[in-house]
Amino acid sequence: MNNFNQFQTKKRIQMMGRAASEPFQRLRFLTVIPAIGLLVFMFSCEKEDALPMPSAEELRNATLILNPADEVFDVVEDQPNPPGGMAGWNMYLSKNLKYPYQARRMGIEGTVIVLFEIMKDGAIRNVEVLRGIGGGADEEAMRVVMNSPNWEPGRQKGNPVVTRMRLPIRFKLGTDTSIASGLKEELVSGVKPQVTVVGYN
Repeated sequence: MNNFNQFQTKKRIQMMGRAASEPFQRLRFLTVIPAIGLLVFMFSCEKEDALPMPSAEELRNATLILNPADEVFDVVEDQPNPPGGMAGWNMYLSKNLKYPYQARRMGIEGTVIVLFEIMKDGAIRNVEVLRGIGGGADEEAMRVVMNSPNWEPGRQKGNPVVTRMRLPIRFKLGTDTSIASGLKEELVSGVKPQVTVVGYN
């Protein structure tokens, strides 16, 4: 017999010599179980009360996270409109577009297609060139579109939505004066050659 078993055997012999527990003692032990349950309940309530209430700003941020990003529509029931309609848009382009010097010097003509999004409030965002012609015309078209006044937003089922637009802007040199003579005149007298910038839907 080793030392470990010796202690266990001695304990077993002592337990056999003890009298059986009385029923009253067993009931007294059972009363401890509800007390433990009550303590667990009290501690859990205290933890819940200790949690701070979220602020209004935190609730708004949580709402923004839960809401998906606004869907961008390519086709809507009611298309966006610039101030004054397309006639007003063409007037805005003719007043604000400048034919870039490099494009005139190189004789570049053509159509720049600008891609942009009209937000729910009519503001223009995410402007980029879908197709360009170079010579500074692409940057000029983007500049004018980005500086445009707010549009009337597109609507789907009566509600304003974010709408993606593709707008062609045509750069065309005037035919009254040739490019060569126009550039020569510009260099001599500082007079710009006649150019026509046409915006169309």
